[in-house]
Amino acid sequence: MKLSIIVVSWNTRDILADCLESVYQYPPTDLFELILVDNASTDGSAEMVKSRFPQARLIESKENLGFAQGNNLAVPLCVGEYVLLLNPDTVVKPNALQDLIDFLDVTPDAGAAGSRLLNPDESLQPSCHPRPQLGRELWRLMHFDSIKPYGRYDMTSWDMSKNREVDVLMGASLMVRKSILDQIGFLDGDYFMYSEEVDLCFRLQKAGWKLYYVPSSKVIHLGGQSSKQVAMDMFLQLYLGKLKYFRKHYGPFAGFIYKVILLIASIVRLVLAPIAWLQSQQKRDLNLQLARRYGRLILSLPGM
Repeated sequence: MKLSIIVVSWNTRDILADCLESVYQYPPTDLFELILVDNASTDGSAEMVKSRFPQARLIESKENLGFAQGNNLAVPLCVGEYVLLLNPDTVVKPNALQDLIDFLDVTPDAGAAGSRLLNPDESLQPSCHPRPQLGRELWRLMHFDSIKPYGRYDMTSWDMSKNREVDVLMGASLMVRKSILDQIGFLDGDYFMYSEEVDLCFRLQKAGWKLYYVPSSKVIHLGGQSSKQVAMDMFLQLYLGKLKYFRKHYGPFAGFIYKVILLIASIVRLVLAPIAWLQSQQKRDLNLQLARRYGRLILSLPGM
């Protein structure tokens, strides 16, 4: 078996169906398996999979374990040479899966490869980013990347005909050698959602492996389809995941400094919030919603 595909889903029945349909419409030429982990969905996702995709292996969790632990249910069952972590809110384009396989087959120093993620209109979506550091996080949170990219990659300037070594690949479509997962461990289950792929990529690099962005592998990514159902909680999980990452890899003091950075950035956001009333209705609603989230983040920081 060449490839094992893992999809972890929570209440995304309709878009999950589109995802699985695309996998079976544009499968790799090599033998593959698909394992679907349903995180206690209540929207009939499991029943849909049983009815429409009986060839997929279905694991029904009795509780929502999150992304990391959901994948960890499936990884030990994978028999493929490569394991693809694929989000349920994705649609793979022709040759997307095979291009990742072909790249790993001929690149022995590559521990993992990631797809070019696209918005529904097929415009470019962030697909990878530099390794998080405290300075980069401050730069990103203060929106200085619009002046000079430092917390993110300027992917719009990249030659999309060339593969590129990167620090972190997004977990929406991430292919890893199964032998490496057996060596360094699976996803860290302490992360409920967010930063688990950042942690995995860092551990891959510390083990001596390189990570590559493979732009010929195109995958449409809707983004946030599960998390938007509990948007405030997931906003907090985003920064809790980052905080766990800094504590794990750089120590408690780095975690403390990151909380200070979050506090500063949140205060700045709240101070600037009244400007939203001078904007259009759509932008005003978005910025006020973000201000509420940053206010909740400030209140949550002491317990994080």
